[in-house]
Amino acid sequence: MLSFLYVIFILSVVAQLFYFYIFSKFTFSKQEVTNIQRLKFSVIICARNEADNLKLHLEKVLTQRYLDFEVIVVNDASSDTTSALLEEYQIRFRHLKIIEIKASEDYSGNKKNAITKGVEAAKYEYLLFTDADCEPASTHWISEMASQFSDRKKIVLGYGAYKKISNSFLNKIIRYETLITAVQYFSYTKMDMPYMGVGRNLAYKKSLFTEVNGLESHANIKSGDDDLFINEVANQKNTTICFTKQSFTISEPNTTFKSWFNQKRRHTTTANYYKPIHKALLGVYYISQLSFWLLTIILLAYALIGQLEIWIVILLMLLRLLIQYIIIGKAAEKLNEKDLIPWFPILDIYLVFIQFIIFIRNLKGKPNAW
Repeated sequence: MLSFLYVIFILSVVAQLFYFYIFSKFTFSKQEVTNIQRLKFSVIICARNEADNLKLHLEKVLTQRYLDFEVIVVNDASSDTTSALLEEYQIRFRHLKIIEIKASEDYSGNKKNAITKGVEAAKYEYLLFTDADCEPASTHWISEMASQFSDRKKIVLGYGAYKKISNSFLNKIIRYETLITAVQYFSYTKMDMPYMGVGRNLAYKKSLFTEVNGLESHANIKSGDDDLFINEVANQKNTTICFTKQSFTISEPNTTFKSWFNQKRRHTTTANYYKPIHKALLGVYYISQLSFWLLTIILLAYALIGQLEIWIVILLMLLRLLIQYIIIGKAAEKLNEKDLIPWFPILDIYLVFIQFIIFIRNLKGKPNAW
């Protein structure tokens, strides 16, 4: 039994090193500018009862230093003061377009429907998406994302960061999980295997949306307006990434563990609809990560009672941690998450076991609140 556990531990270390090699494709990449033309953009934001967030963030979208763009806010059956607020902004900003979706007995809000309405209303070919609780990290957000389009590249995946909250462990967990997710989808894109993007910072051509009938293929799934769409249409030729700090968006993070936990449950459920190759790669990564930490604890316990040479376990553990610090640490610097680096082992252990709990919970029943 001990020999079996030891072999599995070695295999998990090897698997983790293989994935860190994949992640290095992003870590050691350089951002290239492929387009210096002034493309015309429609920025689309879907909002449902987001008056407070729009008041905080919308003006930073409307005042981007970019020549040709419109901002479309789809008011998705809001019952707060969103409508009145948008009308006030429209007086000041003529390039703001408001799409009103009225609530009814049969309709109380649907983000995929709202996105479709926004795309239909867009007068420009290039679409840029973010959320009502997000703001651009700079006034050059549009121009930075626009710079990555070319004749071949029809999709640009950006980074959606979360606002930093001092002395909050939950905030560190949220940002670490976001960092790891971004490293994965950026790296697979660099490996010509794009599989997802985040709606907080995502751009693609309107014609691409039209070619596949928009979100129709997964309209029955409540989530996935961003990652399932990208999983369907992205390929090795048409997708690229943008990771300059000026291209980031910054979102308001959850402030309670329960709300974040439920959000992660929803995201995990959506991943079940990815293409088989993507599910396999993500699944093996998680299994190897869970096995590494679980078996590290078990084998160290055996070593302490003299049934195993402790230096072998420690050496393999330190090797894996060293590679993690090099690969993920460098990526954290690129994505302006450098303050997380000292916390890597703690965050890694905590996150992997939280993900295991989420997996067990979702086996018992899928979340139905979106």
